[in-house]
Amino acid sequence: MSEMTATILLADDDPDIRMFLEVTLSIAGFTVHAAEDGIQAVDLAREVEPDLLLLDVMMPRMDGLEATRQLRNDPRTSDIPIILVTAKAMGMDKVVGLQEGADDYVTKPFDPDELVARIQAALRRASAMRQVSPLSGLPGNTRIEAELERRVATGGHFALLYCDLNKFKAYNDYYGFMQGDKLLKAYAELLTDTVNDVTPEDGFVGHVGGDDFVIVTGYEDHEGLAEALCRRFDQMAPSFYAEEDRARGFIEIENRRGIVEQFGFVALDIGIAHTGTGPFEHPGQVVSIATEMKHVAKMRSDGTSNHATDRRSRP
Repeated sequence: MSEMTATILLADDDPDIRMFLEVTLSIAGFTVHAAEDGIQAVDLAREVEPDLLLLDVMMPRMDGLEATRQLRNDPRTSDIPIILVTAKAMGMDKVVGLQEGADDYVTKPFDPDELVARIQAALRRASAMRQVSPLSGLPGNTRIEAELERRVATGGHFALLYCDLNKFKAYNDYYGFMQGDKLLKAYAELLTDTVNDVTPEDGFVGHVGGDDFVIVTGYEDHEGLAEALCRRFDQMAPSFYAEEDRARGFIEIENRRGIVEQFGFVALDIGIAHTGTGPFEHPGQVVSIATEMKHVAKMRSDGTSNHATDRRSRP
């Protein structure tokens, strides 16, 4: 999707301004949907999933600030760029709007060229963020796919290591999201540092999302790399637990049925797909096999980090 084919959802209670914005943005090449207030905007955003929202701050029933809060708190709309429109050249509207999660603002009366330029800039920033994980700073899904396509197309040897964390949800529920994010950042650094130590010239580390990461490498001893990752992670994991939990070796969480369950330390599971058993036809095949082997590693887990390699021959 280019900037000029993006879908824009605008909300303003003034019909004349809505018409002006619809015409201006349509001429600029955008697909436009319009809402009369914040309630309509929130509902329509969930339905349409636009590439950007343009919200007036002062609207009846629900203003732009409350709409921004609700959109940012909904996983379906939390990442959509939001530009607020305010009639105030100065004041707290801008500050509050940015604090609530807006990406930018424009003031009335606004210049059409400036408005289009701000929308294009916000779309570019959003596109860049999709290519790099904001949490880990590592390449995201777009660049992961491109790397796998390149490896498959060149036909050389490579391996994909699909990594995720066992018992991470329990950790996140017990210690909270902020501590969970700290663990994920340390996990990302550990993956990157280990790859740089073992195979510095031919290693790619990407962040799929959540606790799922991938490593793409031409290193022949991919199992040795996986073993190093597992060993280092098991050495690091206990440091992220409170002293009393670390001493007893587990945390306790009450499930939905009121039963207290015990969870040991977070562990790393790695599934490995590689060209040693045959070439891959497309990137999706690589990911599918590595994901399958990751589940095998998880099933084999004895409470510590583990890895599993696909050994089935492919034609």
